[in-house]
Amino acid sequence: MKDQWKIETQAVQGNYQPKPTEPRTPAICQSTTFKYDSADHMASLFDLDCLDPMYTRLGNPTAGAFEEKIAMMEGGVAALATSSGQAASALALLNICQAGQHIVSASTLYGGTYSLFANTLPKMGIEVTFVDPDATIDEIKKAFRPETRCVFAETIGNPGLNVLDFDKFGQLCREMRVPLIIDNTFATPFLCRPLEHGANVVIHSTTKYIDGHGTAVGGVIVDGGNFDWSGGKYPELTEPDSSYHGLRYTEKFGPAAYIVKARAQYMRDLGATPAPQNAFLFNHGLTTLPLRMERHSSNAQRIAEYLQQHPAVSWVNYPGLKSHPTHSLAQKYLPLGCSGVLTFGIAGGRDAGIKFMEGCQLIALVVHVGDARSCVLHPASTTHRQLSEEQQKASGVAPDLIRLSIGIEHCDDLIADIDQALNSSQR
Repeated sequence: MKDQWKIETQAVQGNYQPKPTEPRTPAICQSTTFKYDSADHMASLFDLDCLDPMYTRLGNPTAGAFEEKIAMMEGGVAALATSSGQAASALALLNICQAGQHIVSASTLYGGTYSLFANTLPKMGIEVTFVDPDATIDEIKKAFRPETRCVFAETIGNPGLNVLDFDKFGQLCREMRVPLIIDNTFATPFLCRPLEHGANVVIHSTTKYIDGHGTAVGGVIVDGGNFDWSGGKYPELTEPDSSYHGLRYTEKFGPAAYIVKARAQYMRDLGATPAPQNAFLFNHGLTTLPLRMERHSSNAQRIAEYLQQHPAVSWVNYPGLKSHPTHSLAQKYLPLGCSGVLTFGIAGGRDAGIKFMEGCQLIALVVHVGDARSCVLHPASTTHRQLSEEQQKASGVAPDLIRLSIGIEHCDDLIADIDQALNSSQR
């Protein structure tokens, strides 16, 4: 029955059903350890025969409640919460990639992910080839190698706001027999469920919309359970693991093999564990996620349309606009809305951008997106100021670019604030 619930009901009720006298909300289990009565019970834990809580680095009841709910909402078989979105990206890849192997990635990525792929993974012997997501399947295939392990992309690119062509990338990955890993942070499972469009693994920076209130940093990996790891290409999942007495993940855990391995090996060894308090906040945030994403999206759509008509605005980038290059893909994959982030170009360039950013009164100047409260940033003078103007343009940051993360305030108040800040920026 739970699998048939609408996502709004899943967000509120999830997979947690308290017994009589138990708390209605999953409790914060602020403990590192758990008590057992026998050596046999502990042995079953360490042999992965029993998935009861063993040690909070590997799992915690509070994190477990969040993992079950997000897996349900994404339509996956299981999930693993992490200490940050960056940790989710890293563990999702390290779980099936090692030195001498290769990843194909869309080039339209969040800057932190791009840096992980371009700078850190190569130091570990893992190479990444970036491809234009608008290229044809045949063009993208040229980036593949015999040692290619997966394809990585974002549902809504950050900061380009391009919507991924799931049909194309799903077909590509099926032909090449590699999993498609999708960062669904900007869309959330309410606006898009990548596993229904050909993805195999989904990750989130839960710091953004899932938390939604700027209170906690975290991430999560959701296993779709829909990729066939057999055939010899992924021996780490099909062959014996010596650290668990020769256990074979696919044989023992079936569709959940990938996520169990990520927990049993990489969370065990790297320890990118979420605090129970943060897992509680993420679970709490999921409760109102559908309501918030409706409001984020409707506010952003209206503001994007308003900005298009303003004389101090030279261009607007938002997938919900008919003028956006991937608008048709947004209609197909994001029918409920295009999330809350948009960018626009301000007349007067860098100086006007600084004036606008500092002139906003309701919308706050912070280095964040996905908050219930609206945020503004002029990247050229802040997050990208260490780069030359040529380097900024190469990274997609023009001198006139303003980024808005539209919150859930009343849209009239947001437009009034934007209007006064635009007008003052032109003086």
